[in-house]
Amino acid sequence: MRKLCEILKRKDVGSIGIGAMIVFIAMVLVAGIAASVLIQTSTSLESQAMTTGRETTKEVSSGLSIVNIEGYNTSGSIVRLAIIVRPRAGSANIDLAETIIEITNSTTKNFLTYDKDGGADYTAKGDINGDLFTAGFYTGDNTHFSIIVLEDADNSCSSADTVVINSGDYVVLGIDTDQCFSGLNARDNVWGMVVPEIGSPGVISFKCPASFTIAVLELQ
Repeated sequence: MRKLCEILKRKDVGSIGIGAMIVFIAMVLVAGIAASVLIQTSTSLESQAMTTGRETTKEVSSGLSIVNIEGYNTSGSIVRLAIIVRPRAGSANIDLAETIIEITNSTTKNFLTYDKDGGADYTAKGDINGDLFTAGFYTGDNTHFSIIVLEDADNSCSSADTVVINSGDYVVLGIDTDQCFSGLNARDNVWGMVVPEIGSPGVISFKCPASFTIAVLELQ
């Protein structure tokens, strides 16, 4: 009887040891799976945070700055508008082919793009003949804006199909207001935005003078 009890006791001890080992292995496996999931999640979140940070930095630091806006008066109506722009300080390269101009005179709103395939919408720095408001420099329609290069030291905006500007570049975005609004008249309120592909837009906001006494008017 005593031997039987000892045998049963030894068997119980063995069963408890095997059970403990199974529980331990299960705990290790569960902990390993949990750790793997946490590592994958943290890696994914880190990658997403870095991407978001880069995009946010680019969005905040990039953009267009409007230097000034001038208009050309003919018979008491502004028929052409010259918007002089440059990249903001620290801005990434800006492709003007992907830029949109939104502009309204309180009655009509136009969305203008650059037609790089047209070619006629582009004027190189060397082709300026001294008159910024030469009719041939402007598009002659109400759907596109033209580009007139004023300063481009690195030739990043050197041709009709390569209109990228970067630090130090100055260009004119020309609008044919005669086509867009049948001209701008005295006291017209004009506003809008020059919206690049990435970054902050340049803001257009001015009121035409009460009377036009000279040919070239500084509006903003």
